[in-house]
Amino acid sequence: MPRLIAFINEKGGSAKTTLVANLGAYAALRRGHRVLGIDMDPQGHLGRVLGVPLRSPKRTAIDLLLDAALDRDPVLDRVNGDSTACRESVPIVSTRVPNFDLVVADKSLGLFASLAGNGEDVTARLQQSLRWAPEIAPYDWILIDSPPSFGPLTLNVLRAVEEIVIPVPLTYLGVNGCAQLTRTIEMVRKRYQRSALRISMVIPTFFRRTNLAHELLDRLKQRFPKEMGQTVVGYHVRIDEAQSYGLSIFEYAPGSSGAVAMAALAEELDLRGASLDGEAP
Repeated sequence: MPRLIAFINEKGGSAKTTLVANLGAYAALRRGHRVLGIDMDPQGHLGRVLGVPLRSPKRTAIDLLLDAALDRDPVLDRVNGDSTACRESVPIVSTRVPNFDLVVADKSLGLFASLAGNGEDVTARLQQSLRWAPEIAPYDWILIDSPPSFGPLTLNVLRAVEEIVIPVPLTYLGVNGCAQLTRTIEMVRKRYQRSALRISMVIPTFFRRTNLAHELLDRLKQRFPKEMGQTVVGYHVRIDEAQSYGLSIFEYAPGSSGAVAMAALAEELDLRGASLDGEAP
């Protein structure tokens, strides 16, 4: 099975999309991994920053969730000759980056709660779809870009993954939101029997050389001594420029400081996966 990794922060503007796009691109381009990015944010920014034409996908992340409502296994349906189920269960589209594919999102994903039905626990839909899907088997990493709020979509993500990466903007509200998120994660562990759900990395983002930023960084290091990433992400204009052209930083400015930071984080995430598998990091 691939590594299932969610990038989560209930506060917007934490660089979740930027990290999914660029760490995924590095893993595909430089490490030879097959990577699938899944956009679970109704804003649909992941496809935009990687240059996927907005109108090209016929099926998006909302279909991935609604398909699970059929309550049937598409693999068994194919074996039994059910032609209505002979479709790919995961709506995958390619990016310009070899070996880096996406499930894109659009605003329809924001209607999920209202479309899902009354009185039904819809928070396991993503888990069910990925469990049934043979299309995900070839991937090494599945990186999920989560919505910037708590609700059914975030719960779907937390129930589907095994690892969590928390980008934390070094602001007072950003660090405070991180504390709230850890309580949410603990609730999911207990309520849904997900004891193996773990925080793999905490990544400080939008660092500025101010006393407050240094103080908040020290606070994060004390709170997450093992999970804290070794690279602190600042403000990188080249990354913004790359995203405006629908490119990863490694295609647009591979020698820039932003590329160096993203590469270091991707390498660390790879090493943390190896150590979790029992190998020496």
